[in-house]
Amino acid sequence: MRDDRTPVAFVGLGRIASLLEDDPRREKPATHAGAVASRHDCRIAGGYDRDPDRCRAFAARWNTRTYDRFDDMLSGEAPGIVVIATHPDSHEHYLRRSVRAGVPVVVCEKPVAHTRAAARRMATLERRGPTRVVVNHERRFSADYRLVRDAVRTERFGAVQAVTARLYFGRTARHDQVFMHDGTHLLDAINFLTDDRVRLTRRVGRYRSRLSSVFLHGRTARRRVPVAIEIGAGHDYLDLVIDLTFEGGEIRVGNGIFEWRVSRESPFYSGYRSLQSLRRNVPEPTGYFAGMIAEAVRLFHDPSAVSGSRIADGEAVVREIRRAGWLL
Repeated sequence: MRDDRTPVAFVGLGRIASLLEDDPRREKPATHAGAVASRHDCRIAGGYDRDPDRCRAFAARWNTRTYDRFDDMLSGEAPGIVVIATHPDSHEHYLRRSVRAGVPVVVCEKPVAHTRAAARRMATLERRGPTRVVVNHERRFSADYRLVRDAVRTERFGAVQAVTARLYFGRTARHDQVFMHDGTHLLDAINFLTDDRVRLTRRVGRYRSRLSSVFLHGRTARRRVPVAIEIGAGHDYLDLVIDLTFEGGEIRVGNGIFEWRVSRESPFYSGYRSLQSLRRNVPEPTGYFAGMIAEAVRLFHDPSAVSGSRIADGEAVVREIRRAGWLL
């Protein structure tokens, strides 16, 4: 029988591609492979990794075949979507080979590249087409972040007045490495929520330190909204949170955080207003990975569609992360 499902091939078969699907505490799907397997209109067509153990585990977990060479996988079944889940320094390499092979859609892990120069070259490939790319800045596809974005766009509490954010990633992780690894999510989420792009202008603290915190300050490019970001060490927990303040309210969103407060007549002080909690439940499931693969499938079926998470968006993030290294 003919199989009309979109074939999806994978390069890089590690944690984010497959292994994290077995984490019992994560929302499912929690990986690229899990997101593909959860859909009726696409299928896992194969995988490639330099590590033979990962190849064997992937083949067994998803009942598919793996390849000894990336080019063999591309020529074997002409995948409609290729997922690049390798180290950032190889993203450009695999994107170029996918483009040469005529792959219609590529899903690329974050950060989009390890240097700004590589990200810019990848963005040029994207502009020239016809391959479209979805960068896995997963919060763009998460229901809770999309609700916050709608509140910003409609000025639910008035115009945004400021954005503050923080990211902790363990006791001894170096600030610059944390900013590149998970700060890509943080910075892109701010860009997404504000429909703007952050421009960093000042740094307070040591960027390459494993001690205390470094603070990064800037503004959004168009609306000139002040932005302050803390990247901290010395904590034994993961914490990613974004706080948006408005004329008449506040929204905090992050890992396990979804808090809305509205300005009302104060119950504490006569003649003043105070922020009071507005009950909002976190959407379940948030669909962060499911939404990402749904975007890739949409692009595959509609050649005129524009990606909601482009390389150009990822390049903007890498640019600011690298800029933070030489700010004063």
